[in-house]
Amino acid sequence: MKILFWGTPDFAVPTLKLLYEANHEMVGVVTQPDRPKGRGRTLQPSPVKQFALEKGLEIFQPEKASNPEFITDLYQLRTDMFVVVAYGQILRETVLEIPKWFCMNVHASLLPKYRGAAPINRAILNGDTETGITTMKMDAGMDTGDMLLKRIVPIKPEDDAVTLADSLSNVGAELTRETLEALMSGKLDIIAQNDSEATLAPKLKKEEGLIAWEKSAETLHNQVRGFFPWPGAYTFYGSKRISIIKSEVVSGEKSDKPGVVARVSDYGIEVGTGDGRLIVKNLKPEGKGEMSAQSFLSGNPISKGEHFLDAAVESASN
Repeated sequence: MKILFWGTPDFAVPTLKLLYEANHEMVGVVTQPDRPKGRGRTLQPSPVKQFALEKGLEIFQPEKASNPEFITDLYQLRTDMFVVVAYGQILRETVLEIPKWFCMNVHASLLPKYRGAAPINRAILNGDTETGITTMKMDAGMDTGDMLLKRIVPIKPEDDAVTLADSLSNVGAELTRETLEALMSGKLDIIAQNDSEATLAPKLKKEEGLIAWEKSAETLHNQVRGFFPWPGAYTFYGSKRISIIKSEVVSGEKSDKPGVVARVSDYGIEVGTGDGRLIVKNLKPEGKGEMSAQSFLSGNPISKGEHFLDAAVESASN
């Protein structure tokens, strides 16, 4: 098949690599324009562009995929299929109708659950124990197209958004291969989504990361896992913002209070919540790098009875 690949982040690279190594004709790669990154704000290519450069693939980087001149270029490629993996823009019907067959999307959830921009994060935030990959035939809606193949992926207790994305990206590559093989052999069943079962996974917002200590320790632990690395689950100690990188849940005592330190040890800082204790194991103080709780405590002695709650509320309102 003549395939044009659309993708941008690391998550998309395994699928691009698999397609490149398979017996398909890769006519090019569409990815987001280079963006400024780092302290120097220098322009950096996307991971997908870096792979395409290494392999000598033709690269397209339109500011908007709906640009008429770019659409003209797309027609000239005469592709059989567009394969889209975390590209970063919604494709309009004027783009979707171009390939000979259709546009296939590799989505990181078991559709129709978690339609939207952040399915991996939302699955962890909600405490799910499994998620998956769905390949689908794209339409003009937000992840509403007919489904092709699905693969379930367990969410391990230690998974965060990064480790789960790594697992899903590799499964997504394999499922793409299986989908294309089934399509070419005429053995692919196309199944419409049941809209009544749909749930949404909206884009993450920075303010969602603020810890509300009155919630259960399990909920806050999922927040730590689901918001890593961005926007991060965070609280305040004094006037300083602290991002919680790794945590653990343990049972609490009746005397525990939300946001109040219940115990301090070399293992971590145990903080009371609405139900149970959250152990802060790794954290990132404002303006500094990630460190263990033990390292933090050596320069910032915290005692039982101190709390984060009031400072968090006050800082969030300013």
